[in-house]
Amino acid sequence: MPARKYMTWAARKYRTWIAAAFVAFYVITQPDGAVRLVGDAAGGAADGLASAAGSLTAFVDALGS
Repeated sequence: MPARKYMTWAARKYRTWIAAAFVAFYVITQPDGAVRLVGDAAGGAADGLASAAGSLTAFVDALGS
């Protein structure tokens, strides 16, 4: 059992390092693409929050009338 637990821990550790190395490689080799990716994700989240706020406003207005 202890060997299996160690392998799970080691696999998670290496997977994290590989993911971090991939992100660093992507940002270094294609900085424009990385900026566009982050901007698209942030823009989508902002649009979602704006939509939710509009829906909440409409709901509260409907309760008041």
